[in-house]
Amino acid sequence: MKLSGEGVLLRVFVGEMDTYQGRPLYEQIVLKARELNLAGATVLRGIMGFGADSRLHTAKFLRLSEDLPVVIEIVDKEEKVNQLLPFLDEVVKEGLITIERVKVLRYVDSG
Repeated sequence: MKLSGEGVLLRVFVGEMDTYQGRPLYEQIVLKARELNLAGATVLRGIMGFGADSRLHTAKFLRLSEDLPVVIEIVDKEEKVNQLLPFLDEVVKEGLITIERVKVLRYVDSG
């Protein structure tokens, strides 16, 4: 598969401890993206952040926070990303979801 030109970047901001059906929410989102044959997904674990409740989550204290911020990033064509939105609406109870237009320079499946 080759993806280049105009696309969208979907970002889902949730907590590391958020779950869906007994599994980490970020994992469930990545598995659903794979099931829908999206181009790819990356999960990034934050070292510090806060959300709507203004509660600070950080790894700076002596013990690691048990609920660090997590960002799932997915880039694909808009119509493909839109297939994931109903699932996100169902599973993301607290968090932030953003979509922005991006220019994809290169994505090539080496398989």
